[in-house]
Amino acid sequence: MLKDFIKKVKSGEIKLHKHIKKVIDKCKLIDKEFSYFNLICEKEAIEQAKEIERKIKEGKPGKLSGLIISVKDNICVKDVESTAGSRILKGYKPLFDATVIEKLRKEDAIIIGKTSCDAFGFGSFNTNVGIGFSIPKHPFDKERVTGGSSGGSAGLTAIADFVHVAIAESTGGSIENPASFCGVIGFCPTYGRVSRFGLISYANSLDKIGLMTKKVEDIAPVLKVISGFDEKDGTSLKQEINLKSKISELRIGVIKESLEENIAPEVRKSFLKTIEKLRKKGFVCEEVSLPITFKYGVPTYYLISTSEASTNLSCLSGLRYGQEGDPVGKTFSEYFSEIRTKHFNDESKRRIMLGTFARMAGYRDAFYIRATKIRTKIIKEYKRLFEQYDVLISPTMPIIAPKISEVKKMSPLQNYMIDVLTVGPNLTGMPHATIPIESEKELPIGLMATTDHLNEGVLLQFLKIIEDLQ
Repeated sequence: MLKDFIKKVKSGEIKLHKHIKKVIDKCKLIDKEFSYFNLICEKEAIEQAKEIERKIKEGKPGKLSGLIISVKDNICVKDVESTAGSRILKGYKPLFDATVIEKLRKEDAIIIGKTSCDAFGFGSFNTNVGIGFSIPKHPFDKERVTGGSSGGSAGLTAIADFVHVAIAESTGGSIENPASFCGVIGFCPTYGRVSRFGLISYANSLDKIGLMTKKVEDIAPVLKVISGFDEKDGTSLKQEINLKSKISELRIGVIKESLEENIAPEVRKSFLKTIEKLRKKGFVCEEVSLPITFKYGVPTYYLISTSEASTNLSCLSGLRYGQEGDPVGKTFSEYFSEIRTKHFNDESKRRIMLGTFARMAGYRDAFYIRATKIRTKIIKEYKRLFEQYDVLISPTMPIIAPKISEVKKMSPLQNYMIDVLTVGPNLTGMPHATIPIESEKELPIGLMATTDHLNEGVLLQFLKIIEDLQ
């Protein structure tokens, strides 16, 4: 899909500026019905298209010439409002591009808009949008959620009838979750593979920028462009990415606990059916266990992530950053509290308070430090399995996409437990992806695959196998 499209753009078969105008019109209609965009970059996209056509005439086309990219709203795009889905950042227009955007622009990808997300990535259903923002609707059932926090990215990818790649971000499942619910591929590379510079951070030690597509073959061209060391991000990796690595006989580990965690019957049935298909193709699929991950993964993730989030969001005080008010006659604490009370949504406040408590001097050792130690044990648990297996698999989500009305009745704990299958690979920083395997009453079900650090090539190989089984 992607390669053919780029080839047609470069040959002139597709008139890019006309194509972009049609796409923008479609996006406006989609947004009106489904609320997938926080902002559509109409003027900027048309100007980019004309500039790319000029470069093509001069014989200097980029590798991704004309590819339409949507960007999750917590990734900075120069001179384009970037709010991370929160009212407290309304009106913020970065003076720079995030490194990932800079790389995409250099290769002539076109930014079409900023997609909806839970405020600062705080959510599993994309219902925790900021004050004044709209909840995105599932592409196949408007009464249901898209999943979160990258719900706009997944919904648009599912519904778009034009070649498109969504640039999203995951902290504890924010790519895999909505991609699974909406029936698209969500790919999350090794932590540090893609620079985080220009990402409005949720949790620095967990955040990863990845992508969503409809086809496996569309991942590699974009992943190659956005990967690489960045001196502006001290956690970015210097190892070059190798997406051509192939293993003749993939050893597949089926995570036992993933079928024991209150999994919906239809999810279990579809997952087991896929394993049977793999076995018929000659693949050995053996049961494996991650007891520490499934006992402690969710509390470990939420202690670490909320601790880091509360630190990251402390700068949004209405003085240097964030919405402003009238400070006259108020102490700093009074002014600070007034701004944050007014502009943060309930979930943002909840996670700030949880994180602040967990890292307070009197509780740091009991909660935050202990969570970091358990995280190390979880990494070692995965590493031991990767000594014997190339890929570990599980369902991506324990349920199909619930109704928005059902989510509103859930307690915070029930919301957090929905991440039980996705927090493991996110805590370890290992590459992982979800791919649709079947539908239940026309609602998608996803399979999640995880490989060892830096093994994105093996992960792509496995995703292609699953895609060909369908």
